[in-house]
Amino acid sequence: MEQGMLVPGLVFTEESMLQDIERDRSFQQVINVAKLPGIVARSLAMPDIHSGYGFPIGGVAAFDSEEGLISPGGVGYDINCGVSILSTELSYSDLYGRVRAVVDRIFDLVPSGLGHKGLIQLEKSQMDRIMSEGINWAIEQGHGLQEDAHRTESEGMLDSGGSPKISNSAIQRGKNQVGSLGAGNHFLEVQRVDQIYDAETARKFGILEKDQICVMIHTGSRGFGHQIATDYIRSISQVMGESLHQLPDRQLAYAHIKDRIAQDYLGAMNAAANFAFCNREVIASMVRKAFHQELRVPEDSIRLVYSIAHNIAKVEEHDVDGKRMKLIVHRKGATRAMPPGRAENGPEFRETGHPVLVPGDMGTASYVMVGDPKNSWKSFSSSSHGAGRLMSRKASSGTFSENTVKQGLEAKGIYLRASTRKAVIEEAPGSYKNIDDVARVTSGAGLARKVARLVPIGVVKG
Repeated sequence: MEQGMLVPGLVFTEESMLQDIERDRSFQQVINVAKLPGIVARSLAMPDIHSGYGFPIGGVAAFDSEEGLISPGGVGYDINCGVSILSTELSYSDLYGRVRAVVDRIFDLVPSGLGHKGLIQLEKSQMDRIMSEGINWAIEQGHGLQEDAHRTESEGMLDSGGSPKISNSAIQRGKNQVGSLGAGNHFLEVQRVDQIYDAETARKFGILEKDQICVMIHTGSRGFGHQIATDYIRSISQVMGESLHQLPDRQLAYAHIKDRIAQDYLGAMNAAANFAFCNREVIASMVRKAFHQELRVPEDSIRLVYSIAHNIAKVEEHDVDGKRMKLIVHRKGATRAMPPGRAENGPEFRETGHPVLVPGDMGTASYVMVGDPKNSWKSFSSSSHGAGRLMSRKASSGTFSENTVKQGLEAKGIYLRASTRKAVIEEAPGSYKNIDDVARVTSGAGLARKVARLVPIGVVKG
């Protein structure tokens, strides 16, 4: 181990993927995280690893809940950037000749793009409720079904502490963005089920057969979460003072979990996570509306399979060297993958484990997986969260053209609506790792098992 490492670093990958990982700083970032005080067992990276702010994207690290630390760099700027997936009673043949109309309708109903306003303009009191109530606010306002809360991680609501310490700048950025997709790698896809690997589990999730139509939504806490991350990274760095310079990377700024600022950050982070749960639920309601308007299907026939978070730190119990420990698990570009039997799954998924959603790029596939019973001690019940970038956005801009990307998608029968030319180029399929490789390694490592593979037929990009 490199000098200063308190625990080993472990990267779940395979030889064919190593060359791509070695191109950036992600290996070194795994090593740097292993030097943080109070880290437990090992510093981890999932198969979709690539370089990020402080922690690698795909990074997982756990710290003792009483004597450990919290690091905003281990959560990231897009707090609770996550994925929801909806199942329908439609088959691919039901959308023959109608895919463009459905995607266009969704594009019209769901605002997308950098800084774009959302569907709902909020008063401060409403924003306060979203920060504390999460998905429940959306459901109460008629933007969802009551059962959706039971099909969302943590019931779609984390404890924000009642009155989280959040700047007015964050409130102003967030209060007009509920129900918006955003930009960058955020997307909304109409998909068809391409393959089912575990028919019994898929059926319990609501994925019934090949060619069934589903919809996947990938977005997070928008400018609200980004501003919270910005504010607390600055504040925690200032509190650290000279000790900040003793870190292997200043982006790893942290606070002891018992410090006031650590508790303030946790409350604010949870408020941002609640905002994201609400945001995805409002977008899901617009998807239901679009399908109803274009295809006359009942809105309540489109069911939420699951909504899951990435970019979050949570207190959980896991097995460490045969001992049960309460830990603060940081997942940055990684997703929870609780296996069967865990209380966190709720009654809906107690027997199966909750769905683990692993989206790919807009030209390939996405996977629905489920946690492996042995993954608690391997990865603190964590899994890959997507394909993971292969090249930077700048590199993509110098490699791909808008026409080439669109023509490639059309050749695969994929209809694309994007808010900007930049989004098409920077999110080109060649910018990402091979999602089939990521899913295979995730499964082979015993992190999560494959349940179903879905492929896009229509894409909305922010």
